[in-house]
Amino acid sequence: MSSLDVCLSALDARLDARQQDWFQRARAEVRQGADDDRFCQLLSQASRYAPRGALAPSESELSAARAALEGWSLERWSVLECVRVALVLSLERLSEPRGERAVEEAFRYADIGEMCALYKSLAHLPLPERFVWRAGEGARSSMRALFEAAVCDTPFPARYFDDNAWRQAVIKCLFIEAPMWRVWGLDSRLEPELARMALDLVEERRSAGRPIHPELWICLGRHAGARGVAQLEREIREGSPRARAGAGLALARARELDRLQTALASESDPFVRQILTEALAGRAASSSWSALDPTHKPLTPVR
Repeated sequence: MSSLDVCLSALDARLDARQQDWFQRARAEVRQGADDDRFCQLLSQASRYAPRGALAPSESELSAARAALEGWSLERWSVLECVRVALVLSLERLSEPRGERAVEEAFRYADIGEMCALYKSLAHLPLPERFVWRAGEGARSSMRALFEAAVCDTPFPARYFDDNAWRQAVIKCLFIEAPMWRVWGLDSRLEPELARMALDLVEERRSAGRPIHPELWICLGRHAGARGVAQLEREIREGSPRARAGAGLALARARELDRLQTALASESDPFVRQILTEALAGRAASSSWSALDPTHKPLTPVR
């Protein structure tokens, strides 16, 4: 299945007859070569017909999305976003300059909701590298919704951002409280400079008497070094339960298993003990930090 097939299949189960009628007519217009103005109008009009609620995909739908495009998660999409992305993917001659112009024109006139859908569509377009600058705009946004649409649950940044843009996007997660563990491909692009930037931020926050976000430690991986290990051990001694759990996961990723075992032996909090035990067993990928995210509530899937 293509990304468009996945979207269409999901919408079949979620749009009623009236909504489906509008969607099919709108999609036919787009496929038949609607001009840029009309395409933008249809993206806007979708909010009158498509539900704004969560798509709430089933496990089979999540699997189909991953198979269509590695790194793609539908879990936090809305039905309206799915409709809008399907319209984008239905554009005539999408791989040609005409298609690129239509997408860029849509960005020019989009409201926030439309823009989120457009950012979410970028990884699914032919020749997605054409839109690196546009995705970078989303990654530089201080609006969390736009930032997450451009950076989280999509393979686009990991595949197409250069090193500087990548590091800035990852670190910015911490400043706007976006979930770093949802940045796909993060573990494959860990490197010493990203670890240095993270540790500089640790020291800045300690100097200001501010707590360390548990997800910051994701950036270290095997590049923690003596400087990073010292900071992790301090967090294990002084941090909150979530902070200790995050530091424990980072110790596992740094291959500091003796230190992690020592931390586990002295830990009394059941939640932290569970996280550290799992880390010792090798479960310390960046996705493991989801257990530390108080906002993370898996959606109830459609059956």
